[in-house]
Amino acid sequence: MADVARRAGVSRTLVSFVLDGKPGASEATKRRVLDVAREIGYRPDSAARLLARGRSRTLGVLMDVRQLFEAELVTRIYPAAEAAGYEVLLSANLPDRAESVPIEALLSHRCGSLVLLGPASDTGYVHGLAERTPVVVVGRRLDPAPGLATVRTNDAKGIRQAVAYLVGLGHVDIHHVDGGTDPGSADRRRAYRAAMRVHGISAHARVIAGAHTEAAGAAAARAMLASDALPTAVLAGNDRCALGLLDVLTRAGVDVPGQLSLIGYDDSALSDNPRIDLTTVHQDAEALARHAVRLSIAMVEGDDLDTADVVLEPRLVIRGTTAPPPQRSTSVVSK
Repeated sequence: MADVARRAGVSRTLVSFVLDGKPGASEATKRRVLDVAREIGYRPDSAARLLARGRSRTLGVLMDVRQLFEAELVTRIYPAAEAAGYEVLLSANLPDRAESVPIEALLSHRCGSLVLLGPASDTGYVHGLAERTPVVVVGRRLDPAPGLATVRTNDAKGIRQAVAYLVGLGHVDIHHVDGGTDPGSADRRRAYRAAMRVHGISAHARVIAGAHTEAAGAAAARAMLASDALPTAVLAGNDRCALGLLDVLTRAGVDVPGQLSLIGYDDSALSDNPRIDLTTVHQDAEALARHAVRLSIAMVEGDDLDTADVVLEPRLVIRGTTAPPPQRSTSVVSK
């Protein structure tokens, strides 16, 4: 900007006015300043200009690079933010370091707000963050607090839909491989047990400890294969867990869905692959991203929120990994 001012023979303040479209310069001066700016290839440092105004139009986004669904959220957060004139700064949550490390890195870049995708940090830490900068948590239910908003899917309803569908097909022996301590797992686990009670089949309920990873699904499948009998249906904590289950079971010769029906959760991109064709509970990634950006910007700009907890509806997507349970064999005695 100083170079433009010197070459155009005007003050730096006047250059700033012209480039920001503010009044204060004649048409001839505007043309001269803009011509010089084009000539020297001037490009404004938007981050510096925003910081000079005492606030940042940058949303700091934390994601887990291992989670396919979070990657889908990120691809939708960028255009939603850019359409509103905001930038996105992305940081990755890795398994071998504390979640606070990438979060503090985002804060050090003076992001206007944080968008945390499925954070694992305890409630107290997240509430403490919200005291420092606006925070939007996606995919997890949290107690309300000033400066904090949440965007999530009604996980309990999604699980109820899945269990009801399996029961409608005739399944009774339905097991759940949960997500352990991963975000959303507690709600899904409670909903599974409650749904099994509602349908009068709680005696068949079994929760197998897992996580939202293929490795956890594979371990659960091996445990099932080592047991006396397989369940007729399995409800996985998420799609990645379901993929691990599917891989091990099919390699062991189990017919999915002929012998065992399988349902995931998320409806990530891989679940629709023709070779996978996974029945799953759909989460609306586009709507989750759009609301997360909207709430973030509202808090940055000091607007009142219509709600601090946006809950979206799930939808069961039926594909090729579910079918009625196998018929019990009956012996025929000839006389």
